Amino acid sequence: MTPPAAHDGTSPHLPALLSSLAARSAPTPVEARCADYSKLRKICQMTACYFAAMANTEHTQMRKTSNKDSTKESHAKRLDRVITYVYEHLDDELNLDKLAEVAHMSPYHWHRVYQGMFGESIIATVKRLRLHRAAGYLVQTEMPIELIAERCGYPNLQSFTRIFNTAYGLPPAKYRKAGHHGKNTLQKNNWKPNMYPVEITTIEEIDVSGLAHQGSYMNIGMKFEKLFGTLGAKNLLQADTRVLAIYYDNPATVAEAELRSFACANISGGDAEALGMETKTIAAGKYAVLQYKGPYPEIAPAYEWLYGHWLPESTHEAADQPAFEEYLNNPREVAPADLLTNIYLPLQS
Repeated sequence: MTPPAAHDGTSPHLPALLSSLAARSAPTPVEARCADYSKLRKICQMTACYFAAMANTEHTQMRKTSNKDSTKESHAKRLDRVITYVYEHLDDELNLDKLAEVAHMSPYHWHRVYQGMFGESIIATVKRLRLHRAAGYLVQTEMPIELIAERCGYPNLQSFTRIFNTAYGLPPAKYRKAGHHGKNTLQKNNWKPNMYPVEITTIEEIDVSGLAHQGSYMNIGMKFEKLFGTLGAKNLLQADTRVLAIYYDNPATVAEAELRSFACANISGGDAEALGMETKTIAAGKYAVLQYKGPYPEIAPAYEWLYGHWLPESTHEAADQPAFEEYLNNPREVAPADLLTNIYLPLQS
């Protein structure tokens, strides 16, 4: 087998040959007949030094790159522990020193590392997650608003009302009323033909990598936070990266603790396996795509309308595979009312 060429196109054996030649103290008989032997030997010495310097520089650069990657991955793993802790303690008071302890990082610097890697401050993350949980409680439960405020870490109803109103455009009581009105759209006599935009499209298969989640669909966000942290540490998040989630079960028929879902992105399998993620393939084929605009906790009526009105009124049959969602913008960057989600309902060909 022919040996691979060196980076500059020369033979990988040439540096060793030149070093050997430069180190000789006496010429061979053939070399002795060469009038320019001393010049040749000097050239060899200089060339050997050049190759040695190049090799040392390349080794140093590789070591620096390796150390940089290792540090970034270490930060990602430590901040992953912070995300888990935050999700498990949203009801509690969270202070920066405690989170620094969880991260095993300096309390002076860890929150700057977090913001650099996640694109928002830890305070913004906690606020966003608490309000997301509160919106879910308001729409999906009859829990008193005072208790929701307490469960979401707000010391009093006034501050909770003010902050929720700023984020969601309505105070909690009116948001709950509007959410219950949204639930009423599940009744067949309130459904309208064009309540949501739906298009029929054919897609190629999508290879995805991600993290499995079991439990309330409202809490799949924790897996996305970890997914983004892991992919970001490896520089695998690009402008065209697609963020998706597969939902396997119907919350109306499966116990909340048993609900299965999968937070993922269209990242290649080789990269995913090295990072400890699962890989799956979303099947190619025909899909009905409903575009929903609004907060994630209020998406259920869109599903009910799609399955209960659009599908029976269409000429299509659902295929035997799960629906999935694609998230078109970032909850860190836009208000909940402006979030865009495409729901993909698989159809028989």
